[in-house]
Amino acid sequence: MLFHSLEFLLGFLPVTLLGFFLLGRRETTRRFAPLWLVGCSLFFYAWWNPPFVLLLLASILVNYVLGERLLARPSRALLTFGIAANLAVIGYFKYVNFFLGTVNSLTGTDFFIAGVFLPLGISFFTFQQIAYLVDAYRGLVGSRGLVDYALFVSFFPQLIAGPIVHHSEMMPQFRQSATYRPRADNFALGLAIFTFGLVKKVVIADGMAVYATPVFDAALAGREPTLVEAWGGALAYTFQLYFDFSGYSDMAIGLARMFNIRLPFNFDSPYKATSIADFWRRWHMTLSRFLRDYLYIPLGGSRRGPVRRYVNLMITMLLGGLWHGAAWTFVVWGGLHGLYLAINHGWRALRARLGLVPAAPTLWGSWLARGLTFLAVVVAWVPFRAESFEAAGRILAGMAGLNGVVLPEKFATLFGPLTPLLMRLGVEFRYIPDYLFRGMEEALWLALGAAIAFVLPNTQQWFRLEGARSPEPLWQRWVPAPLARFEARPAQALALGVTAAVLILALVSEAPREFLYFQF
Repeated sequence: MLFHSLEFLLGFLPVTLLGFFLLGRRETTRRFAPLWLVGCSLFFYAWWNPPFVLLLLASILVNYVLGERLLARPSRALLTFGIAANLAVIGYFKYVNFFLGTVNSLTGTDFFIAGVFLPLGISFFTFQQIAYLVDAYRGLVGSRGLVDYALFVSFFPQLIAGPIVHHSEMMPQFRQSATYRPRADNFALGLAIFTFGLVKKVVIADGMAVYATPVFDAALAGREPTLVEAWGGALAYTFQLYFDFSGYSDMAIGLARMFNIRLPFNFDSPYKATSIADFWRRWHMTLSRFLRDYLYIPLGGSRRGPVRRYVNLMITMLLGGLWHGAAWTFVVWGGLHGLYLAINHGWRALRARLGLVPAAPTLWGSWLARGLTFLAVVVAWVPFRAESFEAAGRILAGMAGLNGVVLPEKFATLFGPLTPLLMRLGVEFRYIPDYLFRGMEEALWLALGAAIAFVLPNTQQWFRLEGARSPEPLWQRWVPAPLARFEARPAQALALGVTAAVLILALVSEAPREFLYFQF
């Protein structure tokens, strides 16, 4: 069941909210409210593929028993077994045929296991439970019973695609009596955040898909995109992925807020990052936290010298890439980011060794750093999205100008006196029947995505959520306060209500697309 489907918006969500607060209003029935939420969450998961809810239940039960044992008697051997068992499950469902395919390509064999399907959200709920086992071993959580643990794993807003949460940051909220009483302020705030996420997904992300998908499909089929086509497709996918996943995260945070639960942020304007390290502090923040706390630091982090630090960075990012999907293109994406991080840390170390004290960042310096970081991120997204190395290579070659610079002949009149100069520089103007760049229409969409990603406040800044950064100084200076933040004013509430109604009506006419991160 998708957050932006009519079944969810008009059926599942109202019923789940109503049942939760009706059970929670009296002390005699309050203990059944978490159980109701577990049941609804399992129904939500089963909507996609009912048999796989048995896998989720088995995973919950086994990890609960392991966690109880670790709480009673910490054992490194038991912890290792628990982590290995979880990785074995995700390895079978997500990677077994990938590894068999790699073996086949190297040996000429033809091994394949039929009937292996990827359970929805398995990467997320498996990593969340691995974190729980480690926290239980360290004594950072307490035993609260099977229902409590089942709710921690299956809570539907974050079950499918995160955020990846710690038991200690979510479950104490369910032990507060105030959580079970409906609050108008939390409901309004949650609904507003949800609507922001819905706009990101249905309007912007799905709008960008129209320009990204044809380019990558054409490259997969053997076409060599020209400079403008390749950059148009790469930038469209860059914004599509961001607004798709950050839209999901906003919707998850908004839904949880309706239940008086606060989930951690997952995005903090990542395309405003001024370095690749800053990017990973802002992109998919709960996954970055998991990789840092449960992989990079246990490997030794930066404690064992610079060489080991770079090795640990590369291992972490390679495995982070593989986590995203069973394909070598994802590993290459992770490797690129590992290389970026190594260069970033090496440059800082070199500056420190030379005694170069970083100057206070200037406006132009900050934007130059953002541009360079963004360029590196866009280049890495190409193998992440491409379905083969050959397709990725064709697009990257196009972005480098190796496939030529070709524009439709009608653009010759658009550039006017600049046309002869452009032709002398190598630009061709000719008729192209299936040109992959949509002209001004696509340019405006890309400009919209860039304006939102680079200039506007992010969701947590707009709603002034706890822990949000301050908005950009220029934004605070130029934009009137009523437009710069949400304060539940009547005009703002009306605008959001109209937006939500229009989007719901739009969903009636076409089936909602799935979120991109569902495939990871």
